[in-house]
Amino acid sequence: MKVLVGVKRVIDYNVNIRVKADGTGVETENVRMSTNPFDEIALEEAVRLKEAGICSELVAVTVGDEASQETLRGALAMGADRAIRVHAEMPPQPLNVAALLAAIAREEAVDLVLLGKQAIDDDANQTGQMTAALLGWPQGTFASELTIEDGRARVAREIDGGQQTVELELPAVVTADLRLNEPRFVKLPAMMKAKKRPIEERTPEALGIDMRPRVERVEVSEPVSREAGVRVADVDELLHKLRNEAGVI
Repeated sequence: MKVLVGVKRVIDYNVNIRVKADGTGVETENVRMSTNPFDEIALEEAVRLKEAGICSELVAVTVGDEASQETLRGALAMGADRAIRVHAEMPPQPLNVAALLAAIAREEAVDLVLLGKQAIDDDANQTGQMTAALLGWPQGTFASELTIEDGRARVAREIDGGQQTVELELPAVVTADLRLNEPRFVKLPAMMKAKKRPIEERTPEALGIDMRPRVERVEVSEPVSREAGVRVADVDELLHKLRNEAGVI
């Protein structure tokens, strides 16, 4: 079985996000970047499938500029067999990424596409679903457990109020939730070896994908600061404030 995993380079989750002065986006210059945490979980699951003898080849893909090669090096160090970077100087939108992933999935004739459920920079939660739609494949989103057996994928999904289990015929698209696994720590020798390994290059034009944005970003601004809470003397005062000041009842 051949597995394709998408990985994205994002601002590290420990960094305090700063909006640009002109309101066109967030500051990324001299900011620590890392692999999207949900994509790391998807990659870890693919590596475990490989270690179990279920996955015969694991291919990691990213869409981005030259700096995104760092993300692919990390994927190779974790256990990916090959790495592919699709050139994109400007941050691509989910539909663009989905179209590229679908094209590569067809080109590579993969049996399973594993993605993080969302990226922590835009929180769109769209790429996996769009990829499945473009491929016409079944999908299992928000996976907290994944089992592959007899050409089928059994996916336990995190849903509101509980868990849902679905069975999918391969090929399929699965997106990883937080509780699917805990990614391993990559040791320095593995990272050093990964730096010497080749990274394949693709272009959207060669894959026949139009990268024009479908959504226009109008403005980016800081969230409104929350006001400090207040103490109330009794239930009557609480109800008064909720009804007349907050307007929630």
